[in-house]
Amino acid sequence: MLFDPRPKERREEIFDREKELESILNGINEYPISLIIGIRRVGKSSLLKVALNEYSGIGIYIDTRRLYSAGSGSISSAVLVDEINRILLGKGRVGFLRGIKVDGVSLAGLHLRPRESTWVDVLDGLEGLGRKTGKKVVVAFDEAQYLRFFGSRGGKDFLTGVAYAYDSLPDVSFVFTGSEVGLLHDFVGIDDYSSPLYGRISEEIEIRPFPRELSEEFLRRGFEEVGLKVPEDEIRKAVDELDGIPGWLVEFGFKYWKKGSFEKAIEATMDRAKAMIREELFELEKRSPRYALILKAISIGLSRWSQIKDYVEAKGGPITNARLNSILVNLEKMSWIKKENGRYQMIDPVVEKVIKEG
Repeated sequence: MLFDPRPKERREEIFDREKELESILNGINEYPISLIIGIRRVGKSSLLKVALNEYSGIGIYIDTRRLYSAGSGSISSAVLVDEINRILLGKGRVGFLRGIKVDGVSLAGLHLRPRESTWVDVLDGLEGLGRKTGKKVVVAFDEAQYLRFFGSRGGKDFLTGVAYAYDSLPDVSFVFTGSEVGLLHDFVGIDDYSSPLYGRISEEIEIRPFPRELSEEFLRRGFEEVGLKVPEDEIRKAVDELDGIPGWLVEFGFKYWKKGSFEKAIEATMDRAKAMIREELFELEKRSPRYALILKAISIGLSRWSQIKDYVEAKGGPITNARLNSILVNLEKMSWIKKENGRYQMIDPVVEKVIKEG
C-alpha cells in the first residue's frame, strides 16, 4: 500500500522508483562500496530494504542511527559486533538478515564473541560465510554518517576495516545511505587523502523528491488503493504544501484516509512534522543555539550572508564571520539548506514552514 507509513520492503509497494531501484541493485552487484544519498524522508530506507530483499546474495541491514542512540551517543566495536551477531541469529535489534536462513546458534559455522571479536574479525567471518554458501555478502548501513561516532578516532577504525575488506575480501561489499549528504561524503572520504578509503572506487545513487506531476499522481494512486475519490484541487493543494517529498505525501495520504478531511489531514501532517523537526532541532541546538537562529533567518526569507548575520546578531549577540561560515557549511552538509547564486534557502519546504511558524 502506497500510504503505509512504514518503510516499504517489496517492489510492488514502491511508486515510480524502478530506475533508482535498478541502480541500487547494480551498485550492490558490481561495486565494493555503494552510496545512496538524498534528503530526509525521500525514501532511501525503503529502496534499500527492497533492494536487499531482491539481492541474490546475503544482505545484512543495520539502522546506524538507532545503533548510535542505543550506545548513548557513541558506537563501540563491541556494540557493532553484538548487533551483527544478533542479526545473524535472527534476533537483531536494529537490523535484519536477508538471503539465508538462520540455523540454530551459528550460521554456516560463523561464531562471534562481541567482547573478544573485532570489526575485522566480523568481516573475516562474513567472507567465510560467503565462501561456504557460495553467495556474496553485502552489509548495508542506513544513515551511515553516524558511524563517525564509531570508536575514538572519528570512525577511522571502522573505515580501516572497510578498506581491508575492499582490498582483501572479494565476497564482502558495503552500502552506505545518508540524509546528511555532506557529512556522509566527509566520513567515507573517498576524495580525502587522509581517509582509509581514499581513492577507492564506489557507486553513488541519488534519490530525489518527486516532480510535481508525479507527486500528484502518487496521491491519486494511493487514494485509489484505499477506495477514496479525492477532488483534484485538494491533491494540488496538498502538493503545494508538501512538495514532492514522499514521506510527507505518505503521511498526508494516510491521515486523509483515516480522517476523511483535507483540512484535518494537512493539520495532522504538519503536527507530525512539527514534532519530528523539533526533535531534530533539539539535537542541532546541542551543538549551538546559533544553528536554530540561522535556520530561522533563512526560513523567513533572509537569504544573503549579510542578512543572516544581522539577524543572528540581533537575536543572539555577536558572531564572528568564521563561526557563521562554519555553521552555514555544516547546515549544507547536513542537508538542511542549500546555496544557489549567493543565496541560502531551505531544502525541505515543510521544514521551512515549521521553522518559520515556530
